[in-house]
Amino acid sequence: MAKTKYGKYIITRPAGEVPASPWSPAAPRVWVSDRAARVMFLDNEVLKGAFYVECVWIYKQSEGKGPPAHTHDFDEVIAFFGSNQKDPFDLGAEVEFWLGDEKHILTKSCVVFVPKGLKHCPLIFRRVDAPIFHFTTGPSSMYTGEKK
Repeated sequence: MAKTKYGKYIITRPAGEVPASPWSPAAPRVWVSDRAARVMFLDNEVLKGAFYVECVWIYKQSEGKGPPAHTHDFDEVIAFFGSNQKDPFDLGAEVEFWLGDEKHILTKSCVVFVPKGLKHCPLIFRRVDAPIFHFTTGPSSMYTGEKK
């Protein structure tokens, strides 16, 4: 962004890697594949004082199991939005998402609140008929978690 007083708050392409978690290795903050694209990632390393935000487009179903069950020491918001312009509440997909020991099948656009300490995942994109915009955020300076 332009060098202005507040331009630093507009993130268009963060650099570097997301640190490794107990369930995955370090990964580029921005990446694109034929299945998905992480288009934005924000945390304290990208911008001092920022909290964790991740934005991903999902194009195809998951290969494998997805992130395993884990917890965080912060609340988290996880969202899924369909891209059907005639019905924005239609997810255009079937997503398996676990909260505690409950399996939920998501077929509508939604926002999920995960209280700190609540075990969640796996997250599996079972069927994807149209692109899904997926984001997560939490009031933590870094994405951290403990595998359960």
